[in-house]
Amino acid sequence: MKVNLITQESFESRHHGKSDAELQAMFKSIGVDSLETLINETVPAGIRLKNPLNLPEAKSEVDFLADFKALAQKNKVYKSFIGTGYYDTVVPNVILRNILENPAWYTAYTPYQAEIAQGRLEMLLNFQTMVIELTGMEIANASLLDEGTAAAEAMTMLHSVRPATKKNAQTFFVSELCHPQTIDLVIGRAKPLGINVVVGNHATYDLTNEDLYGILLQYPATNGEVYDYTDLIAAAHELNVFTAVAADLLSLTLLTPPGEMGADVVVGSAQRLGVPMGYGGPHAAFFATKDSFKRQIPGRIIGVSVDAQGNRALRMALQTREQHIRREKATSNICTAQVLLSVMASAYGVYHGPKGLTNIAAKINGLTKLFAESVEGLDYQVLNKNYFDTVTIHTEDNSKIKAIAEKHEVNLRYYANGNVGVSFDERKTIKDVEQLLNIFAEAGGKSTNINLKSEVEIGFGVGLNRTSDFMTHPVFSSYHTEHEMLRYLKSLENKDLSLVHSMISLGSCTMKLNATAEMIPVTWPEFGQIHPFAPKDQTEGYQELFKNLNDWLCEVTGFAQMSLQPNSGAQGEYAGLMVIRAYHESRGDSHRNIALIPSSAHGTNPASAVMAGMQVVVSKCDEKGNIDVADLKAKAEQYSANLACLMVTYPSTHGVFEESIKEICALIHEHGGQVYMDGANMNAQVGLTSPATIGADVCHLNLHKTFCIPHGGGGPGMGPIGVAQHLAEFLPTNAVVDMGGKSGIHGISAAPYGSASILTISYAYIAMMGGEGLTNATKNAILNANYIKSRLEGEYQILYTADSGRCAHEMIVDLRQFKTSAGVEAEDVAKRLMDYNFHAPTLSFPVAGTIMIEPTESESKAELDRFCDALLSIREEIREIEAGNVDKADNVLKNAPHTAAVVLVENWTKAYSREKAAYPLPYVKANKFWATVSRIDSAYGDRNLICACEPVEAYAEN
Repeated sequence: MKVNLITQESFESRHHGKSDAELQAMFKSIGVDSLETLINETVPAGIRLKNPLNLPEAKSEVDFLADFKALAQKNKVYKSFIGTGYYDTVVPNVILRNILENPAWYTAYTPYQAEIAQGRLEMLLNFQTMVIELTGMEIANASLLDEGTAAAEAMTMLHSVRPATKKNAQTFFVSELCHPQTIDLVIGRAKPLGINVVVGNHATYDLTNEDLYGILLQYPATNGEVYDYTDLIAAAHELNVFTAVAADLLSLTLLTPPGEMGADVVVGSAQRLGVPMGYGGPHAAFFATKDSFKRQIPGRIIGVSVDAQGNRALRMALQTREQHIRREKATSNICTAQVLLSVMASAYGVYHGPKGLTNIAAKINGLTKLFAESVEGLDYQVLNKNYFDTVTIHTEDNSKIKAIAEKHEVNLRYYANGNVGVSFDERKTIKDVEQLLNIFAEAGGKSTNINLKSEVEIGFGVGLNRTSDFMTHPVFSSYHTEHEMLRYLKSLENKDLSLVHSMISLGSCTMKLNATAEMIPVTWPEFGQIHPFAPKDQTEGYQELFKNLNDWLCEVTGFAQMSLQPNSGAQGEYAGLMVIRAYHESRGDSHRNIALIPSSAHGTNPASAVMAGMQVVVSKCDEKGNIDVADLKAKAEQYSANLACLMVTYPSTHGVFEESIKEICALIHEHGGQVYMDGANMNAQVGLTSPATIGADVCHLNLHKTFCIPHGGGGPGMGPIGVAQHLAEFLPTNAVVDMGGKSGIHGISAAPYGSASILTISYAYIAMMGGEGLTNATKNAILNANYIKSRLEGEYQILYTADSGRCAHEMIVDLRQFKTSAGVEAEDVAKRLMDYNFHAPTLSFPVAGTIMIEPTESESKAELDRFCDALLSIREEIREIEAGNVDKADNVLKNAPHTAAVVLVENWTKAYSREKAAYPLPYVKANKFWATVSRIDSAYGDRNLICACEPVEAYAEN
């Protein structure tokens, strides 16, 4: 045989490879002769790209990793003392290997199907408990995107709960000693909402201002000073003014928590609890508040409930409280969290426990004190009285210190007034103190003869030393050896279904392969150990990555420029709308505030529009699920003078390429509006059409969908936006790093490039797929969806299709008729799928009583067949109920999922067999995934809200 010595194994074949025989079988089932015929019948000819994607040639995994390592090494990993909310940390290896590098954790989805998500729900409950007890508050959510975002959410939440005496108050005071990126983000978020942000000195600001409803403080302050805010908060409360505090979580092991000072909200970042800096992210923020605000708190809350057997079970509590569900009535568009990162921070807390965390904090404080006292011996003035990890040193000119420090590969914080900030963290040692003192000595022309003591006495001023206990639950004192921690993590992992078990066919969520080669660089120190405010000349590798990724994504979207800053899809929506707002304002059209949004849109669309200061007008959809063009035209004409934009998802949320999309976009432009395209369904566009081709002006891309960043059990995600040339000058900026458009809007995320370290994943995907591979991925996504449709449509009703009878990359299966015929709800089908080893498709969105299926391109025909076999088997189970052979209230669907404990009960009284309950099809027997709890009673959990680890007695009772 002849061997081609040049050919390398393609990454694409591993991503979505199918044999010719499999393809032919799929074509036959669908009723086409080729993949090209299917694509031509599915994607309207009028929107197809004229030329193939112009991207670099695809690389093999081996070549890519070698080349990418060379790029990574262009980053210089200096020792960081910059602080400002980001700190070097030690990721315990047991957490690094078994969570961050473990696909069982990072490929899971948001825990909406709680029965098969008990592991990460438990770790999130641990996170909430840790946050509640460290901050001294009553309730906490399961994480937010970053500290700046959390502070902005505090501002808007407190605005929504103003007392009657402050119902017209619109002023929010922000201490000038908050981190600069937080101040910038809060100002940007306030503007479209009509909130007046005043930045100033918290010690002198007049709280009697009748227009004042809330204040934001930093603890410790950005300059390192630790203030006792007790009297200030009490004075604010006397005047019906709320107080939010942005706090350092690790410092609260030593310092009096803000909750004990009377704070109404405490926010911050859990980054330094074992999560790498990653040039800005991803990290888990926290949001803790009073129990009275539990129905207004943004984001997700994990709560304790019971299952059908009366056993303890966890779930996401008060889901109707989630703001994006409230659409245009929302005060926030948060629809995600940073689950993987909060799981890591939670595990860090479990592994170290309260004593371990206190020891880490004490050492950091001790090193800071040792440095502060020693540098004063070199005739420098330390400006702090009380400090935890950061001190500010007075100098007239810091340029000499900067030059010497960088020569020694050390980064400090340099203030515009000449002062220097120095922040210590977990990785720093006495040797680092010695190196710093040598730098300051050299800058001051001093000779050094340093003999540093190895012990120091630490403590804070009166009222600042923590006296209360925290993290007292046994979970924080039981797993301090690696063996115990390893087994605990494994026990949690085994409770959760993820992509390591089976396909997760969630419509609009694109749960595709997260290839190992894409994930490997995430944990390289060249990407992970860089501070987001490090000088750009130390981040040449990152800058090259950003430029290439910008160019590639512009090629994919047809746009002129990208912003990589938004760190979720909803943040991308908000960023895009704020760019549109800025564009209109620049033209003197600030009155343009109407956002037209189809009724089928995701709830974040109207929520984002409201946050951007727009008025939402909902347009109708026709009986086929398409935008009702006549209604849209009428509304565009009605609101022509004030039309800001149309928000449209393409292909539609109903899984169809609408033929009229170009006409729709032209209509909006005719009336002076801009077109915002929601990029949730880009997995059906890449290489075939593009947002710019259909006429959009801006769109966000869900990199955690189309471009392979894993969902992490509910975060992280990335939502960069692409814009046409006329909008590029308005792209987001950053308060610390020079970037963004020349007339750019305020920061959307705290870090300049959002969650920069996971951009490596999308970069890897594009580099290894190439233009042809990306296009083939889109074609295969459409193929897989239409294959499932062809197998199901004889037994289930497919709700919407194009005139050709084709769906795009997803479809809606209508289950509503079964409620009448058999008493079976969509939820029953979702829970029964767990017995077949599958996560349910998207439930009751965008149409109640349906499931929306999106298989993605990276599932094999064998897996697609298993999934179809499961749904067809469930249809037979429904038919048994319809025929009257099975009780409507007591059957395999109503009792699903069936746990091992249920099936193994000694006295089996069900009318169906144990085998039918647990092993409904032969393939299940070979590799059974067991739900660890029965169906959860959601109402019980909301009536009896518990959002922290219960006392150990509660477990004993069960």
